[in-house]
Amino acid sequence: MKLTANWLNTDASKAVTGMLVDAGYEVYFVGGCVRNALVDMHVADLDLATNARPDVVMKLATDAGLKVVPTGIDHGTVTVVADHRPYEITTFRKDVETDGRRAVVAFSDGLEDDAVRRDFTMNALYCAPDGTVIDPVGGISDLHARHVRFINDADMRIREDYLRILRFFRFYAWFGDPEQGLDADGLAACAGNLDGLEGLAKERVQTEILKTLLAPNPAPAMASMAICGVLLRLLPGADVSALAPLVHLQEQLGRPAHLHTRLAAINPGDVTAQLRLSKADTTKFSRIRDGASSGIKAAPLGYALGADLAIEALMLRVALSGGILTKIDIDAAQFGGAQTYPVKAKDLMSAYAGAALGARLKQLESEWIASGFTLTKPDLLAIQ
Repeated sequence: MKLTANWLNTDASKAVTGMLVDAGYEVYFVGGCVRNALVDMHVADLDLATNARPDVVMKLATDAGLKVVPTGIDHGTVTVVADHRPYEITTFRKDVETDGRRAVVAFSDGLEDDAVRRDFTMNALYCAPDGTVIDPVGGISDLHARHVRFINDADMRIREDYLRILRFFRFYAWFGDPEQGLDADGLAACAGNLDGLEGLAKERVQTEILKTLLAPNPAPAMASMAICGVLLRLLPGADVSALAPLVHLQEQLGRPAHLHTRLAAINPGDVTAQLRLSKADTTKFSRIRDGASSGIKAAPLGYALGADLAIEALMLRVALSGGILTKIDIDAAQFGGAQTYPVKAKDLMSAYAGAALGARLKQLESEWIASGFTLTKPDLLAIQ
């Protein structure tokens, strides 16, 4: 089978693979770039695997005039930059020892050793520089069947790295078939290794959960995480019942996946601590969640949050409580978001100062909002 992809035949890709091939080494694109290209999905990262040792890769790249960064040299990985694009090149490896979080690896000369230490069959796909696809563990058939399956023994793969539990659900959200359901052996292995989740770094948990929520429809995957106990181990208090209605609303309205709304839909408790969200992410999450529960009507909500966040809050409100989100509501939120409060502090400084000035500004703003934004500046300044 031959793969045709734009990134495969660029001058940069040819330079990176050519330096190894010309020196007599094997080199293959591997993992996500091959997988995604086979199903016409966006390719972000270009990873390669080779039988050349890291020091050899670095010397060949330097001799070829390419920038080299030893990003993970202890694990056999170096990054070569060609035409401003990074190529992560890792020497074939096999696991010597694992503890559920990190592995002790040894270099290998064989692609087969490298393949069987990976997580899912669809991630163990290799592509030679000429486009020939090598599939040592049956990943192509699983990919096209939308069957996310661990390589060999699912329980063993998970015990090597417990983060694979979360990756299993993430890959199901992005590549799985919701009609077919999750792989039974994989699901059983996840449910049987819940204690391993306790040792995962919160940053790694955050990355996996947020990537899962950004899938076109994460609801089946998140529901499965809840059923088998994974979600509550990670996000106590989470409830996924509103996620499917929210995704349906987003699809109906043609709105893109909004991470903060989807996170608010599963209603975890202290999400800031649990997922270590940034201050900016926490603010957006809180504004959407609080706007949804506030009961404020669409136009004032649009003014308070801005049209985009207000519409997200309205969708979340409907998803949580039922009902219908009408075009009138959306138009009202957009109208409110376009309004500008006409009174400025300087308009009141002749009569008010300090805390009294702030209170007067808020009072008149409330009057203006209550009027449906119809009161003009003279109207407001005339209010006693």
